[in-house]
Amino acid sequence: MSNMKASNSIHLCSVLSVSLLLSAACSSQPKAPEEQSNPYMVRHDSLEVQGNEIYHSLGRVHVEGGYRDDNYWVWGSSIIKGDDGKYHMYVSRWPKGIKFHPGWMVASEIVHATADQPEGPYEFSDVALGPRSPQFWDGCSQFNPKVFKHEDTYILFYTGSTHPFADAREHLDEVVLGSNYSIIGRSNKRIGIATSKSPNGPWTRMDQPILDVKPDTFYSFLTSNPTPVVHDDGSVLLIFKARQYNQEFPYHGGMLLGVAKAPHYTGPYTVVMDEPIFSDERFGVVEDPFLWQDETGYHMLAKDQHGKVGGVFQGGILAHSQDGLAWTLDENPTAYTKMVKWVDGTERQMGQLERVQGLVQDGKLTHLTFAVMDGRGGFDDGKNTWNIVIPLEDAGE
Repeated sequence: MSNMKASNSIHLCSVLSVSLLLSAACSSQPKAPEEQSNPYMVRHDSLEVQGNEIYHSLGRVHVEGGYRDDNYWVWGSSIIKGDDGKYHMYVSRWPKGIKFHPGWMVASEIVHATADQPEGPYEFSDVALGPRSPQFWDGCSQFNPKVFKHEDTYILFYTGSTHPFADAREHLDEVVLGSNYSIIGRSNKRIGIATSKSPNGPWTRMDQPILDVKPDTFYSFLTSNPTPVVHDDGSVLLIFKARQYNQEFPYHGGMLLGVAKAPHYTGPYTVVMDEPIFSDERFGVVEDPFLWQDETGYHMLAKDQHGKVGGVFQGGILAHSQDGLAWTLDENPTAYTKMVKWVDGTERQMGQLERVQGLVQDGKLTHLTFAVMDGRGGFDDGKNTWNIVIPLEDAGE
């Protein structure tokens, strides 16, 4: 994106304090009858944020749009327009009988849904990637999909993991943070691809990940959350999340972002810098990056984990790069908050809003997708999750 506008940051404590006060006020007051038509609506005053171009482009969300499955935790998606004219969404999901966090590490699969318009609603079609033998690197869990098309081939980048234990879905009480399931499932996270000649599959998976860990590096514990740009010649610039190995429990360091390149999407992939591009020491901790390219260079949205970068706790930040290696923050980096505006005129502060991805059409970023959770914040508070699609109102102007 070009000509990004300036914004003022909101202090972390201010956002949390206002959000808690507003949530308490809303819960103590009955809703008017007309408010019942939107089950995702909580009335309160909007927080004032002067954001960049992305922030001011965010449109309103269709209440019945996106993708939802009441029997599953649904988390994160990627959309592409197929040759059939339909929009194809790839979504991570795992059964609601298992704890949301860390259930995704050990029991997720990637499903495929379709819609006639990018905003949805999307209808379930099939399981694109599911479990296979635990001897494979992605045998037990598949998540964080990102879909591309190059020439006649669809490419699904994703994170996979495996473990040697019994099926986690049959041992629900054991899948908690700090358990063997959680520790091994997290440490085995790797990045891979699957390919198909059709967005409907079948998908051919690789026996090895495309980006493995390497001892004595910032990515010695795991690689995950891939966000690539596949260039016209088939080469790839890939930003990924990493953690470094630590000898003490929980055996890993904080979240980092690194950069890898490959001459072709099938590999080989090489991490091109010895240091991460984002870390607690450099800019601040971010995760869930989304990368895209236009005529002005590369751009990235990411979740501001602690609010250190843009000032909004777990809001979104925007950064830019000419080569994908040297990054600068937007003049005012705040790109989104947890506030969602709906087409019926209502607004809601979501408990969680994460896993930003984007739909690029004819070289322009036209929509953003997010995973959202209800509740007042935190994975243990929410009861439902789904994916939403937000149009960018001035995209293409």
